[in-house]
Amino acid sequence: MQQSAVDTRPDQRVRGWWPDVVLLAAFVALTVALARGHLLALDVRVADWVSDHRPAPLYWVLRVLNYLGQGGQVLMPVAILLAALAAWRLRSWRPVALFAGGFVLTYVTIGPLKIWLDRAAPAFKGPDREILFNPAASGVNAMSYPSGHVANALAWYYVIAVLLGVLLSRPLSARTNLALRVLPPAIVFVTTTYLAFHWITDSVAGLLLGLILARLLARVPWGLSPGSTPRPASPA
Repeated sequence: MQQSAVDTRPDQRVRGWWPDVVLLAAFVALTVALARGHLLALDVRVADWVSDHRPAPLYWVLRVLNYLGQGGQVLMPVAILLAALAAWRLRSWRPVALFAGGFVLTYVTIGPLKIWLDRAAPAFKGPDREILFNPAASGVNAMSYPSGHVANALAWYYVIAVLLGVLLSRPLSARTNLALRVLPPAIVFVTTTYLAFHWITDSVAGLLLGLILARLLARVPWGLSPGSTPRPASPA
């Protein structure tokens, strides 16, 4: 049976490397293409179109939905709460180790890439707003590529799915797990692009990077299969 890019069953270890190689090659190819000036016109056309077709009521609906990919304010607090509950239930630090793994992996990849590639967001008012390595952009205005919301959604919803399976003492149903792992990243991809928080290629890059991160997390034997039982208390 062919393995999907991300196994949607929680705590199922990923073994094949070919999907990772393809995803990484696609991310590198997209980044090089943008650095050489390709696809920039597409980014501008999409950003300008959504800015002209975004009524105020729709803006606020999308703005709320976009929080599904907010790592620091939403996903990490939810994940650490679930990890703490699972750790208490299992009397084990393994759920906290899973949270720490997700935090470290996203921290050392998404942020540094944003800083290094130095791309302004579509709302930037300075020159050459769409290019990578933009010397005119600085600070938060120069942290658009790749989309952290999309990448965070793919990585953190893997962590959340595993922890929910532990807390429920049973595997999530295939439908529930698929919804949890696919719907939030898809919604975030659409909203972050439609709100012009990111160029569309930022969102595509975030998707590729997030899939890689989720697969890396799924390679680790966390020992947190759904239905894990608490450790017996040590005798006094």
